[in-house]
Amino acid sequence: MVLYLGVDGGGSGCRAVVGDAEGRVLGRGEAGPANIWTAFEPARANVLAASAAALTDAGLSDRAGDLHAVLGVAGANMPAAAMRLQQELPFARIRVESDVVTAVRGALGAADGVVAVLGTGSVFASQRAGRVQVIGGWGFQLGDHAGGAWLGRRLCELALLAQDGLVASSPLLAAVVDEAGGPAGLVAWGTGAGAVDFAAQVPRLVEAAGMGDAGAEAVLAEADGAIIAALDRLGGADALAICFLGGLGPVFAARLAERCGPALRAPLGTGLDGGLARAREMA
Repeated sequence: MVLYLGVDGGGSGCRAVVGDAEGRVLGRGEAGPANIWTAFEPARANVLAASAAALTDAGLSDRAGDLHAVLGVAGANMPAAAMRLQQELPFARIRVESDVVTAVRGALGAADGVVAVLGTGSVFASQRAGRVQVIGGWGFQLGDHAGGAWLGRRLCELALLAQDGLVASSPLLAAVVDEAGGPAGLVAWGTGAGAVDFAAQVPRLVEAAGMGDAGAEAVLAEADGAIIAALDRLGGADALAICFLGGLGPVFAARLAERCGPALRAPLGTGLDGGLARAREMA
């Protein structure tokens, strides 16, 4: 029996699903983050752990060598990392892709459309006649606009600007500085903070914006602009369906619902569904 494996790995976790040729899902598994560019070894270990858990869940723990696998993982837009991962896995057939490619397939099926994936990072893609075009996804240090890490970092930046009197302060901006023990404390924390640390600021950011905090709203409005620019770049003048994915997808889908209008669609499925579908297509 040929087995198929779909993997969806990103900055917040890694999920895997095993299925058969008839379309049945046989087992599922989860593990920790899987960004193969920023942390290759932990990502590889988590891909293997999630895959092993899915096989165990299916009662097929000894069948890794029979898997036809498509892995949609963060960082696979860096070719060297993708090639390395492909060479270091034990599966029968392997294709390593950016997690946005599998997310597009899961969200849109075979239809044309545009997808915004907004989680710890961000990446945007369009699908036309099966061809996927991707923009963004370059990491929060230089990109990932509107992703969780970018939002948290931008919040801290505005908090320091407010401390210096260069932008208007707000209760949230003041609290960010005060809780760190002052501006120097915030800088010291930020120097060692990673993507997940910055992204941990997002729940309070969204909550504060909902309560009318001007500083929080300024950060989210800047993110709105970045998302709109990416969607316009990919969609152009075409009336393509638009799907928002990821943990922050519902937040910005609600914020931009009027802007997107009738083009806004609920996703058909997840990146995990997309990975499994693409794995079956390799046969």
